[in-house]
Amino acid sequence: MITKRLLTVTIVLVVGFSTVFLLPKSTKSSPAGIAMVLPNYVGDWIGQDAEVTQREREVLAKDTEFARKTYTNLAGDSIFVSIVLSGDDMTNSIHRPERCLPAQGWNLQASSSRALPLDEGRQLELTRLRTARSVQRKDDTQATLRNITYYCFIGHEDVTASHLERTTIDLRDRILRGQNQRWAYVTVAAIVTEGWVHPSRTEEETAAVMEEFMRLLVPELKRPDGAALL
Repeated sequence: MITKRLLTVTIVLVVGFSTVFLLPKSTKSSPAGIAMVLPNYVGDWIGQDAEVTQREREVLAKDTEFARKTYTNLAGDSIFVSIVLSGDDMTNSIHRPERCLPAQGWNLQASSSRALPLDEGRQLELTRLRTARSVQRKDDTQATLRNITYYCFIGHEDVTASHLERTTIDLRDRILRGQNQRWAYVTVAAIVTEGWVHPSRTEEETAAVMEEFMRLLVPELKRPDGAALL
C-alpha cells in the first residue's frame, strides 16, 4: 500500500513539473521599476563610478544593465552600491549574492533578514550577509577580511528581499500574465575595517554606518518616470 501510494505521488510530481516546461515562453517583459541612475551625492557622501568587470559582461546576458558607484565620506568610510537590471533573459542576468560571492572568494558566514526603518513609518525589507575571506598581509601572515552586504530585488510592481519570493512572483507573472518582470538586484556592501585601516570600525559599527547611509540613499532612488521608489 505504501509503495503504491509513493508511486502515485511520484507520478503526480513528475507530471506537475513537466507541465512547467510545456508553458509557452514569455516574449514580453514588464518595464523596469527603478531608474538606472545613482546620485553623485548622498548626504555628505560623494559617489564615484565603479567598474563593471569584463567577466561580468561576458557571463551575464548582453542586455543586462548596470549602475555602480563607490561612496566615501570625510571620515574615510567607503560603501559600494550596485544595481544590476535584468534584461529579457532574467535567468542569465542576475544572481543572488549567496551564489556569486563564493565565486569571488568570499565565504558566507551568516544570512539574516533586516527591516530598515525609513521616514514616515515605512521600511525596506533587506537580506543581510556576513562574509569573510583569508588574505595575505604584506608581512606574509594570513588574516581574515570581513564584509557586510545588504541586498533586495526591485521589480516593476514588487520589492522583495527573498530570492524564493522573487522566483514565485516570476512564476505567477509568466503563468497568469504571460510576461517576465524585469528585476533590479540592488546591493550595498562594505568592508569591516577593524584592524585594517582608519577609521577602524567593528562589524556593528560598520552596519550602523551602512544603514544610516541607506536611509539617505533610498529617497534618492527613483522609478523611470521620476516617481519615488517606495
